[in-house]
This record gives sequence, structure tokens and C-alpha cells, in this order.
Amino acid sequence: MKAIFDPAQSVYRPGRIMANGAFAPAPETPERAQTFLDTLRSLDIVPLPPPDSGSAALAAVHDERYLTFLQTILPRWRRIAGAPEEVMPNLHPVARPGEASGSYPVSAVGQVGYHIMDGAAPINAETWRSACASAQSAVHAADLVLSGESVVYAVCRPPGHHAARDLAGGFCFLNNAAIAAERLRSRHPRVAVLDVDVHHGNGTQQIFYRRDDVLTVSLHADPVRFYPFFWGYAEETGAGAGEGCNLNIPLTRGTGDDGYFAALDRALNQITDFAPGALVIALGLDAHENDPVQGLAITTKGFSRIAGRIAELRLPCVVVQEGGYASDALGPSLRAVIEAFLGGPKPPRSAR
Repeated sequence: MKAIFDPAQSVYRPGRIMANGAFAPAPETPERAQTFLDTLRSLDIVPLPPPDSGSAALAAVHDERYLTFLQTILPRWRRIAGAPEEVMPNLHPVARPGEASGSYPVSAVGQVGYHIMDGAAPINAETWRSACASAQSAVHAADLVLSGESVVYAVCRPPGHHAARDLAGGFCFLNNAAIAAERLRSRHPRVAVLDVDVHHGNGTQQIFYRRDDVLTVSLHADPVRFYPFFWGYAEETGAGAGEGCNLNIPLTRGTGDDGYFAALDRALNQITDFAPGALVIALGLDAHENDPVQGLAITTKGFSRIAGRIAELRLPCVVVQEGGYASDALGPSLRAVIEAFLGGPKPPRSAR
């Protein structure tokens, strides 16, 4: 298996986020990426740096003015008297009534509220650099799959599945999974995205919701009591041409391996019926029972079984890293997933 990672993905270090009405240290840190890299090293996998493929792949998924916003908002923000070091919204439009007529705020504060949905996507001097490098890792992984690789792992950090076409949130700025799926669409008439993060992939859903060429499937903790709260319900099945091309499977908080596998079978059956030419996995390891998020209760062996079942589809596959936070289970969970795709556990380094 090949893996992709750009060291520039580690330069972004958010200071703090707003969670549950209070400021807290950001859990999405460069150390997450180092855990993934250490795990790959233990498997003798050396990540390849991605080439710069330009902005076209990003623009194929995200609105131009949103991309401009991400690149230019920081110096404008810092001209505001008393503004904190990091960009963070203090208001959000409940709706965008002027959107159809092209109404759009000129104010930096207005644009921050327009484009950032929560207090968990702070923008600082390194955000754009790391987010772009993360997206380019997903692009290159997709290109390698298009060139004949069976499965490629993109070590995407920061993650992406909460980023919609013109919206950041939940540590996400550019939707790496959607960018990879769109790239795969250049050769495959149909592509599926399977999101196994503990949180619903609301950004990925929004990007493809009215399309019938990309099937989006998400297994996640029920949003009735879990982030992102406003998306991820079973009745969200797509709209227009995309009706029937979005499947959400919300799970009771604390669901373990057995309940998860029953839901996974349903998800994989839907993917099989869709008959895609390629698959993107939005790999969230935060569904683990020991993850600090505490949404689901998948074991490390459970992740191995999940990956093994997905591998049985025998589809060309891009694995895009999403969530998974500081715990002793993070590295072993990734190792279990990769070993399942490789066909079984490798012996410890000392035994080789």
C-alpha cells in the first residue's frame, strides 16, 4: 500500500476552539499526524509527498469566493481593533435569504460568519498552507488509484468531511474526501464515498446531495445528541437527480462492534447496488471505544473487521484520514485498518 503525506500538513496548529459554550484546547493537532506516520513506519510504509497539482481539483468541489476567503481573511481580520489572533465567528446566518440574488457581506466579520459554521475551525497564518497540502495528498492518492494502484492511504490532516462547498467547520476547511471522489469521477461514471467517522460527514453530503454520480454513505453517532446536530438523519436521502444517492445510518451513542457491523452490511449492500467504479473511504478512527470523543464503542479488532469487509468489495480505493484523537488506541486502530487491506497482520519488526 502506498501512503501520501506532505510535511506542510503539520505546520497548522490551532490555538483553541469553542466547544460546549467554552473555550478549550484544540484536539486536532500536528501530533495526530505524527501518530499516523509512526504507525506507517512500523509497517515499513514510507509516505510519498504529493506534487502540487494546482487549484483545479479544489475549485471542482469548492466555490471560488470561499477559496478566496480562506486565503485572504486573516490580514483583513487582524485589522479589526481588538480581534484575537485566530479568526473565529461570532455570528452565523440562520439562513441566507439574499443568496439567490447574489447578496454577500463585504465585512470581514460578516464573511467569517457566512463561511465558518462553528467555533471549531480557527484560521491562523498556517491554516491555508496545511489545508492545501492535505487536499493535495488526497488528489495524489486519487491519481495513483486512477493509474492502477488498488488502495492508497492519504494521511489527510487537517481533516475535511465537515467542509461543505462554501463552509468550514469541525476542524475542516477543504473536503479531502469529496476532492478525491471528484478526481476519481474523471474516469469512473459512478463513485461511492463511505464515511465511517463517528461524526456525520455533512460537508460531503452537501456537496453531492443533488447528484446521481456519487453515492454518499455515512455511519455515525445519531446527531439528535451529537455533532453536527443539524445533518445526518436517516430521512436525508438526496434531492433532485440525487434522490436515493445519500444514505445516512445514525447509530445509538455507545454502539459497539456487533451493532456497527449490521449497519455496515446495509451500507455495503447499498454501495454494491450502486455499482461504483471506485470507492473513497472517509476513515474516522474516533469511533473507537477509547477515543476521547466517546460517541461509539468500536474495538481495535472491530476496525480490522470493518476494513476487511470493505476490502471484500474489491474496488479501487482511496482511504482519506478524517477524525481520531489522542488516545493509546489511535495508532493500533490505523494499523488494524491497513493490515486488513494488506491481507492480514504483519509480524513485529523485531521478528523480521
